[in-house]
Amino acid sequence: MKITIREEELILAKERAVYFIHRELLAISDFHIGKAAHFRKAGLPVPATTAQSDLQRLSSLLTQYQPKTLLINGDMFHSDHNQEIDDFGKWKENFPSIDLVLVKGNHDKQDEKLYQELGIQLHDPSYCTDKFCFIHEAFKCKEKNLYPISGHIHPGIAIYNNAKQRLKFPCFYFGEAYGILPAFSTFTGLSLIKAKSNEQVFAITPNKVIKV
Repeated sequence: MKITIREEELILAKERAVYFIHRELLAISDFHIGKAAHFRKAGLPVPATTAQSDLQRLSSLLTQYQPKTLLINGDMFHSDHNQEIDDFGKWKENFPSIDLVLVKGNHDKQDEKLYQELGIQLHDPSYCTDKFCFIHEAFKCKEKNLYPISGHIHPGIAIYNNAKQRLKFPCFYFGEAYGILPAFSTFTGLSLIKAKSNEQVFAITPNKVIKV
């Protein structure tokens, strides 16, 4: 799905990412690396394949779009250092030419030495271009002339199908004041939103992105 925001073309991918064509920048939010391992440590039966599946999906996106920059818009890591963070470090070696930028979110509390070792460029509280302000929580943006793009809430939308069944999907949201990216991690819940007539919402179904 290709859309235009602030006179710039973006591609909304069903893999829960947005590609800024002109900037050669791929943006995701709420990766939550380490979350599944954190829950397993607490005794909850979360499959060990959850994190690997997310990394495989990201690999496919990077191979498809060949961005110069991968931007993670907050909550890259979920908890204390664990095996999934080490696995990410090994995975990253497959993409040495891509700049990795992290806008710090409320879960990003690792020691700064770890970010340096992983070659991650830290930005707190935001990463700004000439048109956009990438920030984990939109209301914290102080750049009045820029369009904030946030994450944090894991937006979702409820849709009724022909059988009047209520289906819930993650979504992209673009309002007049700011936009919100879906959580990239599949191991997250959804915060359902209700769009107004002047707002754009794009549901992420298993097969494609659709405008609601």
